[in-house]
Amino acid sequence: MSTRGRRHRIIVPPLVGLLLIVVTLVTREIDQPDQTDRGFLSPVASGDHGGSRLAASLGERGVLVQRETDTVRALLATRPGPATLFVPAPELLHPRTVSYLGLLPGGTRLVLVDPPRRVLAAAGLPLRPAGRRWAARAVSPHGVDRPCPLAEVPPAATAAVARQRYAPTGPPDSVDLCYGGGLARLPGAAESVVVGASDPFRNGRIDELDNLAFATGLLATSGRVVWLDLDGPAPPPPEPSPAPTRPLPDRDADLDERGDPEEPDSGGDGETAPGGRPDGEAAGPEGRDSAGEPNPLWSAFPAWFWALLLQLGLAALLVAIGRARRLGPPTPEPLPVSVPAAETVLGRGRLYQRARARESTARVLRTATLARLARRVHLPAEAPPATLAATVAAGTGDRPDAIHELLYGDAPRTDRDLLELAGDLDRVARAGESSPARPVTDPPAQPRLPKPRSEGDPR
Repeated sequence: MSTRGRRHRIIVPPLVGLLLIVVTLVTREIDQPDQTDRGFLSPVASGDHGGSRLAASLGERGVLVQRETDTVRALLATRPGPATLFVPAPELLHPRTVSYLGLLPGGTRLVLVDPPRRVLAAAGLPLRPAGRRWAARAVSPHGVDRPCPLAEVPPAATAAVARQRYAPTGPPDSVDLCYGGGLARLPGAAESVVVGASDPFRNGRIDELDNLAFATGLLATSGRVVWLDLDGPAPPPPEPSPAPTRPLPDRDADLDERGDPEEPDSGGDGETAPGGRPDGEAAGPEGRDSAGEPNPLWSAFPAWFWALLLQLGLAALLVAIGRARRLGPPTPEPLPVSVPAAETVLGRGRLYQRARARESTARVLRTATLARLARRVHLPAEAPPATLAATVAAGTGDRPDAIHELLYGDAPRTDRDLLELAGDLDRVARAGESSPARPVTDPPAQPRLPKPRSEGDPR
């Protein structure tokens, strides 16, 4: 087998494996939703990235789910009594309202799903991102050094939480880390829980592992969940906005600026039945208001369509690369026109030089020299190498082993070795032309004389 063939067998399998890994990573990344997607973890969205199944599970346990589409109204909804404020898309929060998350009343649990660094800093949470994976990893709640203090989560509940890991910025005892650092709990009068992945809450992944038990137990501690369902980047709060050092604006002050929040309007929703839908709401295909902005082109097609389109484009690129450059050795092809011999030799030589095909070049030179020498010494083409080498050596005066190495030896390693081989082959071929004539086995045929004509022959 040639060196080039061995090289292909070594290089091609790792390249194919690398291609499969890249396609898998790209497909998996497409499957990971973004917080800016329409219907992301909405309690009324039934798609794979929605949260309707989690809302229904909470309703079956008697938990009241109150959907709010306005940040200020969601904050005010936590004041009547113990409640859980669920913020599935912290990235959409307005910077001027994030600081209010640290001023929630006592008895409130704040649950943030994969918040960015700016939200952690603005909310006053002593946490920092400590590493991110390309996909969520399923881990058990307990760590190596100490168990997880979350009593509402089953001790053996394995959930896909560890995508974003967190680390405390202050004293280590002030933060409880569970699920390999993918869940951080900050105890206090108003408890805060940060979850590093959205997989346990989504419809498409909630049935995997113990995601359903984890998500339901995490949100069902107070009997009432205020679900902040943002359809896009949240607008700024009304002016004048309260300073972050003051407590949250009470309901009376908010009435003067915004009107009664109990009345249904386009800015928020009232209380819903457990896992149900607000009265009189017209939801779109993803559970959103029909008066919202039209879907862009990206959301007009499902995710599998874009993944298939990407794979087809990659296949077309590979076909184009395969047709643009041959991966095998050069093959002879008939020339469409007559080309002078010198130009043909020069062109083929440059092709061999560019491809660094020293082995192929040496094989061509040796084959041509063997054919010329075999015809000259009157030996068949299939003659044994030792016989041919001995016959040629007798005519040139060289040693038989040297002729054998020249005609049947190894391929040259460098261009200089190839040039020396070509010169030696040319010398042997020319020496064979000047060697004395070899005896002929059959005597020459005698000429036949014509018969004498007889008289009366018509010729």
